Amino acid sequence: MQLEVMNSPFNEKQADLLNQLLSSMTENQKIWLSGYLASAPVLTAETPPATDSGKDEKTEAGKRTITILYGSHTGNCEELADQLSQNLKNKDFQVTVSSMDDFKTKNLKKTEDLLVLTSTHGDGDPPDNAMTFYEFLFSKRAPELTDVRYSVLSLGDSSYEFYCQTGKDIDRRLEELGAERLYERVDCDLDFEEPAEAWKDGVLQKLDEESGSAPVEGLPEKNEAGISPVYSKANPFRADILENINLNGRGSNKETRHIELDLEGSGIDYEPGDSLGILPENDETLVDELIQEMSWDGEASVTITKDGEIRSVKEALLSVYETTVLTKPLLEKASAFTDNDELKEILADPEAVKSYIYGRDLLDFVRDFGPWEVPAEEFLSILRKLPARLYSIASSSAANPDEVHLTIGALRYEANGRQRNGVCSIQCAERAGAGSTLPVFVQKNRNFRLPESGDTKVIMIGAGTGVAPYRAFLEEREEREDEGENWLFFGEQHFVTDFLYQTEWQRWKKDGLLSRMDVAFSRDTEEKIYVQDRLWQQREEVFRWLEDGAYIYVCGDESRMAKDVEGALKAIVETEGKVSREEASDYIKTLRTEKRYQRDVY
Repeated sequence: MQLEVMNSPFNEKQADLLNQLLSSMTENQKIWLSGYLASAPVLTAETPPATDSGKDEKTEAGKRTITILYGSHTGNCEELADQLSQNLKNKDFQVTVSSMDDFKTKNLKKTEDLLVLTSTHGDGDPPDNAMTFYEFLFSKRAPELTDVRYSVLSLGDSSYEFYCQTGKDIDRRLEELGAERLYERVDCDLDFEEPAEAWKDGVLQKLDEESGSAPVEGLPEKNEAGISPVYSKANPFRADILENINLNGRGSNKETRHIELDLEGSGIDYEPGDSLGILPENDETLVDELIQEMSWDGEASVTITKDGEIRSVKEALLSVYETTVLTKPLLEKASAFTDNDELKEILADPEAVKSYIYGRDLLDFVRDFGPWEVPAEEFLSILRKLPARLYSIASSSAANPDEVHLTIGALRYEANGRQRNGVCSIQCAERAGAGSTLPVFVQKNRNFRLPESGDTKVIMIGAGTGVAPYRAFLEEREEREDEGENWLFFGEQHFVTDFLYQTEWQRWKKDGLLSRMDVAFSRDTEEKIYVQDRLWQQREEVFRWLEDGAYIYVCGDESRMAKDVEGALKAIVETEGKVSREEASDYIKTLRTEKRYQRDVY
């Protein structure tokens, strides 16, 4: 079929373009396009185009414009924000969505309905891509928001003292500024999916009621023949383990596994900076001891979901519920099953709760406050779901097609008279050999990305397994033939036994891809030396790279290494830039705002 100019409202150039497009399209594509054009808005003389007047026009009478802001570290809040945005657009709401730091704070007072989704990081801190907005909100420059309505979804981890603190802070501050709460804040633990869905449904229902819209279901998922399944946390891919080796040398007091997984046929794609999620299983010995302590029948059936999914007690404890971490909410719920006075005394004292749960697990708890006479299903219903473990990807898909590599440190320690093991890390170290499989999914991390320009300099700082994403970065830059210089700061305990990926760094150094490398092996010298010390020793050159536009990355432990590195960076800027401490802090904030200072910390 050819479009003739004389029989259409198109000029010759437009007709040629349309004919080229139509000739390359399948029948399904043509059908989809015709439906899209039939429903797309058409601009006429009576329908002026949208303008950026600061205050968005309402799409329909009675419908307010909606602004969705997210603060996200691992990507969960970003993903939820995108889903919510699509739901609202399906209902013909006018929606904008962005990270908090990408939002122009001067437009805050112009918003109508504000939906905030945020995680909490560290000791109650906002995630990196929410920090500037958070500080603005609590500054004297924050405006009155008397015409704004809002609701907050907060993600966190109830095993931490400042559970969901960032969301709580923002919720309270918006109210102080005069905003009206559209829907009550919901705080979510690690198994956030169900409460997050309930919050979303509540917000949508409230907006529907006020706009007079009939409820509109989300778009149905297509499951046409020939379309590959989309793998996710809810539907992980069983990846074959190709290789699983210990990177540490003989005599090391550490065990770090390099694991290579086969993604062939999965359709899974990832970028350097992303994480791979693993759905782990609890240790069978621990589960058996727990069942014995509670006098349960491990083969008895229990319902584990609202939809009525059935598992045996043992299966549920192995792969559904968390058994190695205690939280205050768990202790409070479990106290309903016992008259133990000691437990009640502990719960009455926040400091006693913190002291008790540190280093203890579910088996400790049931032994300490038993005997228990509670059915398995009733007790299991108060447990958190076993969370996925996220690991920084240590490979570039361009360099390793159909594969993904991980760097996982095996966690073993003793506490309260018992040996403790990391759930996923020990599964990978001891029970996941080559030839077995792991259920995996990719967690995108758009907050930890290489610069778009291949000419940009890159400074990479990491300790221990925090070096993993830099292996992916250099593989990617090698494949892209980037010209930008690369500088690695790496720290561990011993040079001989703990220099992870030593031969690869040395090869890249010899080939010129790795321009500079500074290492800190803390236990090899009388005075312990760490990566932040190496940064300070190289302060003049580090500052010159920053002034030349370098991107700087930090990966590893947040509570110690990452904080010390940031302190060193501020000191470098203050000294070499000859500015005040406050100006040095502003310099680092500017780097963060420009996406030139990125962290993947835990």
